Amino acid sequence: MGGKGKLRRWKLPFRRSSSITAAVASKNEPPKEFICPISNSLMFDPAVVSSGQTFEKVCVHVCRDLGFTPTLPDGSTPDFSSVIPNIALKTAIANWCSKSGSEIPNPPVYSDIESIVRSLSGSVASGKEESSTSRASEKTPILFSRVGSELNPGNSYSPSSSEESVIANTTPFFPFATRPVCFSPSSSPSTASEFFPDEASSNYVSASSSISYSEDENFVTKMKSLDVYEQEQAVILLRKTTRSDEEARAVLCTERLLSALKELLNSTYAAVQTNATAALVNLSLEKCNKVKIVRAGIIPFLIEILKNGFEDSREHAAGAIFSLALEDENKTAIGVLGALPPLLHLLRSGGRRSRQDVALALYHLTLVHSNRIKILNLGGAGVLLGLLKDREVAARVILVVCNLASCGEGRAALLDADAVECLVGVLRIGSELNSESTRDNCVAALHSLSYRSLRFQRLARDAGAEEVLREVVEMGSERAKNKARRILEDLSGP
Repeated sequence: MGGKGKLRRWKLPFRRSSSITAAVASKNEPPKEFICPISNSLMFDPAVVSSGQTFEKVCVHVCRDLGFTPTLPDGSTPDFSSVIPNIALKTAIANWCSKSGSEIPNPPVYSDIESIVRSLSGSVASGKEESSTSRASEKTPILFSRVGSELNPGNSYSPSSSEESVIANTTPFFPFATRPVCFSPSSSPSTASEFFPDEASSNYVSASSSISYSEDENFVTKMKSLDVYEQEQAVILLRKTTRSDEEARAVLCTERLLSALKELLNSTYAAVQTNATAALVNLSLEKCNKVKIVRAGIIPFLIEILKNGFEDSREHAAGAIFSLALEDENKTAIGVLGALPPLLHLLRSGGRRSRQDVALALYHLTLVHSNRIKILNLGGAGVLLGLLKDREVAARVILVVCNLASCGEGRAALLDADAVECLVGVLRIGSELNSESTRDNCVAALHSLSYRSLRFQRLARDAGAEEVLREVVEMGSERAKNKARRILEDLSGP
């Protein structure tokens, strides 16, 4: 109150504080990871590329079509050799739009993105004109610069430094399989995991068999049915049709069939999930289907089966990943999407057939350096060395060990995990428990570990490697003899 008993009205200036305004504005601004680095717009269809970054899918296709590789703000250049839909990020963007009241982004127009990419490539080109030709050739980003060195099969390594030159001498020896162990052709007896149609569905099978393989609509309709029985009969027929018919595999592997099949991989019914996964294995056998299947977003569903699927389904999921990993373009993508941890777990605890497929899957995946690092970070060096005592998978596991020993990080991790003593122990057992290829690859792994390593020499002497290696020189294969001689020369040197 004032001095005369009257109420005094305070006049307070009501003004929104700058901090409140900024907070409100920030709610309407999308997180930075939702924005495509090329289009600078909220992504409609985000996709992960081989080097791990996420872009608008159309932007990646435009860059590949124009042969342009952008330089990102952090100075790195992405690798566009494989493109995998980022379903989790797409869902997160949709949820953010719903909560913030923002509009869901529309599909970008190819021509608009092309204009943006051409302007970026033009600015890069104009900057190069100001420098000399030699300097420009040093800084120009080269499309797929890493693919040639990382995604080559084991027989054609191209080391990038003198340190990696040892790789050329450690190519594993093994009669490689190109089909998963879980795959059984029509001539072989059925396995316990196979579910054949009963008598009531035989008419449906025979009627559908006469349909042209170009007509995948029949399969898709049945697979999308709400009736579980219809779903089961559809995947059983698809599995049976694609088991031995190569033409059917190629023609039926369409985008809409893969989309329908993908949903059934999540089925809570064992018969549906198992036969859907087995049918996917059959489709993956054709080389022309391998990249198509990965790009359809199948890998996350296979990973979920490896973690929580039915036992028979896990076996087929391991076989599918092995089959898909045979394609160079898929190797990095499979690692980026998180398949390595469940594969490593299944290698230790799975059944015989699934473990064999997992071991070969890991061999092909670790031909890529980025996957070798991921395996090492998961503690894979110790796990793999421990499995060399297991006759069931030792011949395949040693291949993965050879791949790890081909890089500096792998050699350090293997030496820390007592690889020298372990490998010498395998050689000491001799031919009683190990095949010739297993022994040869143990020598190859030791040869890689010995590369410029005084620590190896000390560990080898402590493990009694000289005696074992002399026996290899006397009775081993020519390939093993040559490597054993080189190791002995290093051990006897100054």
